[in-house]
Amino acid sequence: MMSVRKFMGTAIMLVILAVWLSGCSVFMAAKQPEKKDVDLLKEGTSRAMLISEFGAPVISEHRNGKRYEIFKFVQGYSTGAKAGRAFLHGAANVVTLGLWELVGTPTEITFSGDEMAFQVSYDENDIVDEVAVIKKE
Repeated sequence: MMSVRKFMGTAIMLVILAVWLSGCSVFMAAKQPEKKDVDLLKEGTSRAMLISEFGAPVISEHRNGKRYEIFKFVQGYSTGAKAGRAFLHGAANVVTLGLWELVGTPTEITFSGDEMAFQVSYDENDIVDEVAVIKKE
């Protein structure tokens, strides 16, 4: 038979462990990449707009008098989706005393956004005239 002192010690250790474990999936959900506006990747968009949305291109070169660039990024999630996921992870952590982390953390690792890459060519005014999908998961 377990003594009260031993039971309390075990209970305190479990609570400390639960608090220590909880929050990893919450933090990961909140720190997922932002959702990018891929609708900008179309004919007629300015180069400046693409750079402001996707950052600097990974490759920029001139061929046959035209500029070609490759944009690579991770398509993330909207602010609302990230906040909702973080809230659900937090609530599940409280209800399960932190055991949810065994499911929540691998889930956040798996659903960490999709890698995307596009090749864009521009006219003489740095306006998109062609977009080619290189990678879209």
